[in-house]
Amino acid sequence: MARNDLEARHLDTLDRDLGRFSTLESATALVARPLVAPGIALVFVLLAGLGAMIAFGQANNGMIVVVAAIFGAYMALNIGANDVANNMGPAVGANALTMGGAIVIAAVFETAGALIAGGDVVGTISRGIIDPATIGTEGVFVWAMMAALLASALWVNLATWIGAPVSTTHSVVGGVMGAGIAAAGFAAVNWPTMGMIAASWVISPVLGGLIAAAFLWFIKARIIYRDDKIAAARVWVPVLIGIMGGAFAAYLALKGLSRLISLSFGQALLIGAVLGTAIWLVMIPVIRRQSQGLENRNKSLKVLFGIPLVVSAALLSFAHGANDVANAVGPLAAIVQASSAGSASEAVTIPLWVMLIGAFGLSFGLFLFGPKLIRMVGSQITKLNPMRAYCVSLSAALTVIVASWLGLPVSSTHIAVGAVFGVGFFREWDAARRARAVQGAMPELPRTAPEERRRRKLVRRSHVLTIAAAWVVTVPAAAGLSAGLFLILRAIGG
Repeated sequence: MARNDLEARHLDTLDRDLGRFSTLESATALVARPLVAPGIALVFVLLAGLGAMIAFGQANNGMIVVVAAIFGAYMALNIGANDVANNMGPAVGANALTMGGAIVIAAVFETAGALIAGGDVVGTISRGIIDPATIGTEGVFVWAMMAALLASALWVNLATWIGAPVSTTHSVVGGVMGAGIAAAGFAAVNWPTMGMIAASWVISPVLGGLIAAAFLWFIKARIIYRDDKIAAARVWVPVLIGIMGGAFAAYLALKGLSRLISLSFGQALLIGAVLGTAIWLVMIPVIRRQSQGLENRNKSLKVLFGIPLVVSAALLSFAHGANDVANAVGPLAAIVQASSAGSASEAVTIPLWVMLIGAFGLSFGLFLFGPKLIRMVGSQITKLNPMRAYCVSLSAALTVIVASWLGLPVSSTHIAVGAVFGVGFFREWDAARRARAVQGAMPELPRTAPEERRRRKLVRRSHVLTIAAAWVVTVPAAAGLSAGLFLILRAIGG
């Protein structure tokens, strides 16, 4: 009997020990899991440095280029983590895409946009903000670009960590400007270019909001408010998809085919119009089949807008890759050019390995760190459904595409957030207009109290102030950090 009791006690002790080991394994897994993404990011950054060493390591200033490549990879990861919400947040928030599907689509199209169409804006970032001729020696210019790259990466990383919705374009432009001022004074800055960029920061969110509101008005007027919503959708949804496809085709003709054959703007528009018309015709029977058996209500329209929303998200990712790859590799391309040519005033050519660092850095950043921000943008500013999310994505895509074609480094954050606010404020205005119409038709109905009207606001006002404050702070913060880092780097490098 005593022996059985002893065995039972041993078994209890063994169970408790095994329980402790199980708890320890669970705790270890919980601790290790958050380190997986930073670990993969570190490997990517080191591989970028190794690639730069293989491509450039034996040349003059080889180690400087290797360090700059590491900084560029680090910045690209932060851009992917910070800006991915602008691309995929609306689609995920509207439940048109799963998180996994959004990440795959974004990764493919971000990389394609950076590699196919990223060159023009890179030139603006690397040379349009400061004049290399005013800085002096090639070494000083290299240190200035190094400081700008590191400062902007650190600021975006800090802002992402604390959850501040900053613009990566603001960060890198402020970094380049701050380093240029520290290196050669205010005369080094190309103030007319800075004026254009600053104007675009104001114009782009307003334009994005107006375009998004206009598309939402069109959808409401032509589809949602019609007696037979499904019949109206069969007519207009293919048209909307054709518009989107045509815009994408025209942009590819301008940015991709122009490297193979010479195309004028008019010819590119003609290509877009032809392909857009073809897509419209192809989508007519597709939408007709999709709409069979659907009930005549707004909820049914969400099914029909699934395809255009996914396509618009892909289009926006392509445009974002083309525009924002400059933020990661623009200063890096300038460093490589100055180090290889021995002069900061030579025309910038972008090596393939530099563009690969930027393109894959964007994709890795969004894959490793993007889901949290996707959920935030998709649901916290205003409530999105597939129709509203389509308007946001298409508006942001069209605005970024035009800006990238012009070589103007606008902020995709400004455009996308402006489009979200545009949709939300239009909904508020439209709801108030319809309420006034009902009140005028039936004056016996009780009027809504002011407190109730404030409670029914469809856009969170706190986000307006938060985002505006973040936009205002980013440029001076990045510029000040860059100026300080330039002085430190120049002192260390001699």
